Amino acid sequence: MSAGFCTIFIGTQRVARVAPAFATGVARQILAADPGGRVLVFDDATGRQVDPDFRESAGTPAPPEPEAPRRRGRPKLGVVAREVTLLPRHWDWLNSQPGGASVALRKLVENAEASPSGWRTPERDAEFNRRREAREAACRFLSAMGGDLPGFEEASGALIAEDRPRFARIVAVWPGDVAAYARWLAFGEGEG
Repeated sequence: MSAGFCTIFIGTQRVARVAPAFATGVARQILAADPGGRVLVFDDATGRQVDPDFRESAGTPAPPEPEAPRRRGRPKLGVVAREVTLLPRHWDWLNSQPGGASVALRKLVENAEASPSGWRTPERDAEFNRRREAREAACRFLSAMGGDLPGFEEASGALIAEDRPRFARIVAVWPGDVAAYARWLAFGEGEG
């Protein structure tokens, strides 16, 4: 589980917000009181559903983490290899540049970042990424909790379009805690 907080639901009711280290214990307590309850835990930072590891109390050790596969590129230098799709004429031009395609692409990116036109700035990138991550977190939560709720597809579309008023209208008929948590994840509205 990630740092920060987790929110715990039983059915569609939000029952707790706890540090990740306490999520399993709280979920255990909820299930002890209501063995048939549907307990769901969500990471507040990512909107991902978290599966508490109940094996810890049974004395069963958690399985070892799989070893990460070796990545291409030059990881020690921070270089990451990824796929880029271009037209053949673009590849021809890139390959004809001094240093080849990789050097040419890095120079293009660096020049664009330094451009006085304001095309990209660290501040704009950070805000764009923050909003995108918030929408993605809300979409993950909605996929787990709201897939069967009325207007789910329309709410997802409004969320992706960042249409707050439309999103609020659609989720207004949903269970209150589900709608409130989704608005908080997506737009920071209300309490987490």
